[in-house]
Amino acid sequence: MSIKHPIVAVTGSSGAGTSTVKNAMEQIFRRSQFDAAVIEGDSYHKYDRAEMRERLRRAYEKGKNLSHFGPEGNDFAELEKTFSAYAESGTALRRYYIHNEEEAALHSTKAGSFTEWKPIPEGSDLLFYEGLHGGVVTPQSNVARFVDLLIGVVPIVNLEWIQKIHRDTNVRGYSRDAVTDTILRRMHDYVHFITPQFSLTDINFQRVPMVDTSNPFIARDIPTLDESMVVIRFRDPKKTGVNFQYLLNMIDGSFMSRRNNIVVPGGKMGFAMELIMQPLIEELVYNGSNRVSVATTHDRFAKNREMPV
Repeated sequence: MSIKHPIVAVTGSSGAGTSTVKNAMEQIFRRSQFDAAVIEGDSYHKYDRAEMRERLRRAYEKGKNLSHFGPEGNDFAELEKTFSAYAESGTALRRYYIHNEEEAALHSTKAGSFTEWKPIPEGSDLLFYEGLHGGVVTPQSNVARFVDLLIGVVPIVNLEWIQKIHRDTNVRGYSRDAVTDTILRRMHDYVHFITPQFSLTDINFQRVPMVDTSNPFIARDIPTLDESMVVIRFRDPKKTGVNFQYLLNMIDGSFMSRRNNIVVPGGKMGFAMELIMQPLIEELVYNGSNRVSVATTHDRFAKNREMPV
């Protein structure tokens, strides 16, 4: 962790609400006039799209496990190195994974490949990570220990499966059986390398649908935000300094479910994120620039997160 060069990480599985997170963060950075160096979790995959398909085929033939959720498909050591370097110096090497033809044209390369590693320009106010493994801890790597503010965004698992099934069948053209096989194949890595992160997050946003999702494999549509509630859990309210009464007054339809949980309507998730995270991010950056004298960041956020594996 670094007061001078803070790191904010949003971690969550696919379909967790990444567009809502991106929009909220963009608004925070714009209003506060922060220059955020952004890195994406997909940049730390071990293999490009073509090689990953080949390695998946080989693993399947041998009865072995391989997925983008686990260490066999990602370079956790490189991600830890990036966080460590940025915390120390305010710069590090980064690259981008090219998801589609539009990005390929922008970077003059092909979809499914990586760009070259290049230094992050010096002078950024903070590092912002969004991806699957912002808080991952393994016997070999501890990414979480370098993060100053760790945010989890995750739907309940049935909703997550519904979103994946609809995306992969309607957008990517896979059969339902193929998508179900993928869900089953990734389950071991999901349990061991994705879900443990949400015990380490400073704040967790969990979307819960208010409609029946009991059988996600036959669901005809994806529950909308307005058909959902969002449970926001603060691991230690004293460390994050959350003012629950202020949030209850600001967010219509919100209520407390536990001493460290507030529940808000799904359509208010982005608004709630901005209300909660803007002052926390501002405090991290102000500590780093010495613009404002406030409580030490190391005392406000978790230190040296360790997780038994």
